[in-house]
This record gives sequence, C-alpha cells and structure tokens, in this order.
Amino acid sequence: MKIGFGAPVAGAWATPENLGYFAGRAEELGYASLWAFHRLLVPEDKEAMAPVYRSVLDPLGALTYAAACSSRIRLGVALVNLPFVTPVYLAKQAATLDVLSGGRLDLGLGTGWQDEEFVASGASKERRGARAEEYLAALHTLWTDEVSSYEGELYTIPPSRMAPKPIQRPGPPVLLGGSVDAALQRAGRLAAGWMSRSATDLTKIHEQIGVVRAAAEEAGKDPAEVRVVVRGVVRAGQEAVDDHGDRVRLSGSYEQIREDAAWLGELGVTELFYDLNWDPLVGSPDVTTEAATDRAKEILEALAP
Repeated sequence: MKIGFGAPVAGAWATPENLGYFAGRAEELGYASLWAFHRLLVPEDKEAMAPVYRSVLDPLGALTYAAACSSRIRLGVALVNLPFVTPVYLAKQAATLDVLSGGRLDLGLGTGWQDEEFVASGASKERRGARAEEYLAALHTLWTDEVSSYEGELYTIPPSRMAPKPIQRPGPPVLLGGSVDAALQRAGRLAAGWMSRSATDLTKIHEQIGVVRAAAEEAGKDPAEVRVVVRGVVRAGQEAVDDHGDRVRLSGSYEQIREDAAWLGELGVTELFYDLNWDPLVGSPDVTTEAATDRAKEILEALAP
C-alpha cells in the first residue's frame, strides 16, 4: 500500500511557503502522493460547517504550484465536484497540470452535496449519476481523440480539437467518489478506482471495497487493478472515540496510526493519504499559522513511509 499526504490547502497552514515546503519535503521523505480537495463556498452560517471547509485554496491551482516545487511525487485531487465545472474546462485544466507536472496527476471526481454550491454554480442535483457517466465520456474524447466529439443528453462537444493532450495516456487516471452502492459500482465499472470520503467509517470500508471490486469484475476488468484510495483523517496524539466507545482508527499515538495503516492495506486499500486539513489544530483558520505548521511538520516526519 502506498502512503500519501494531504497538501496544505485549508485553514491556517495553507500558505504559499507551506505548499512549496510540504510538497518538497513529502517527496524527500518518500511519500507517494500529495492531495488537494474542492470547496467553493460555505453557507453564511459558517458555524454549521467543519473548520476545514471555511478557507480552501483551489485544488488545481494549488497542485500546479506544488508541481513546480517537486519532481516525482504524484499530485491528486480528492475530489473535484463535477456538476460545478464543465468537462471541457476541467479537461483543459487537468491536461495543463499533467503537462506541467510531467504526467503526475490523479483526478478524483465527485457529484457534490452542498446546496449553496449547486445554486451558485447554476447546477442541478438531479441525475447526478447519469451526469457522471457522460462527464467521463466527454473527458475521454477530449484527452484521447485528435478530433473530439460527444453528443449526450447533458453534455455536447462539437467536433473540435483540444491541445496539448495530457502526457499520461489515455489521460490522467480518474477516480470516483461516492458512498451509496450505485456510486461504488460506477467507480468499479468506469473509473481507475474509488476514493473514500472524510466521513467514511473505516471499520466498514471492506464492504464498500467489495462492492467496487465486484462491479469491476462484472464489467470485465481485473478487480485487483482497481485502485482504492482512502483519505486518512488523522487525529495524532489523541484517541478519538466513536459512538460505541471504541477508538476511531487513525487516532492516537503514531504507533497506533501506523498499525491502522497496515490494517487498511490488509483490507484491500491500495493508497492511504494522511490529511491534516481535517485536524482542527492544523486546518482551521482560527489557529496561528506558526502553530499549525509546527504540528503538521512533526506529523509529516513521524508518519513518513
């Protein structure tokens, strides 16, 4: 199992200096990947949202900056909410980042959930599953065909050319998020893999992995080749407890967190990234940049693969 790290994109530690430092240092320490995420807006009553969502850099912009500060580490987005951006625009952004990074991009896609972002983007919550399938088809023709063309119910691309193409062929690997069975099956059937969400109950993740891989096998794919990427919400130094009084996985001492990582690998997870943006002492805008950075640096070093 590969170990990655969440880029400093939310809250107090999300500075240009830190983005460059953590990209370079994570690469030096042997982390396989660096991950950002997508959040456009928070409701006016910001207290209803977790601190991590209140101040967030654009993921593609942040990873482009990180690409210039690194040379080998893979750069992932977990996730871009596809209803909020047209496939042709995202195809251009992703191809550009893939070219500038030397072919290091992993593109995660989700269907969104926050009402305010749908309203502000002029997007609909209806038929998100069908939209995701058409979106993937549109990306494919834009990245692979000399003359791209797509005509669906929700998206249309007139015969046209998009260049430059991504370095990775047939394009950056696309990973799909989602937690209901239909979304898990779609990831197994159509994508390079599946990504868990921050609220995933890791004690039950083997069930979701089973749905993803069964769908891949039914579609004629090798289920062992399907990637399973987990956002690891790390609670270093404190044992969090669930509703049943059990320790939450990836909380506690560094030894406990490493043991949990190994356990996830045994369940079929192919990549785990430690995301400190969800740590209120790191990813909240209410703490000082210095304190957040010091804590993040300690955890980065302590959990290095």
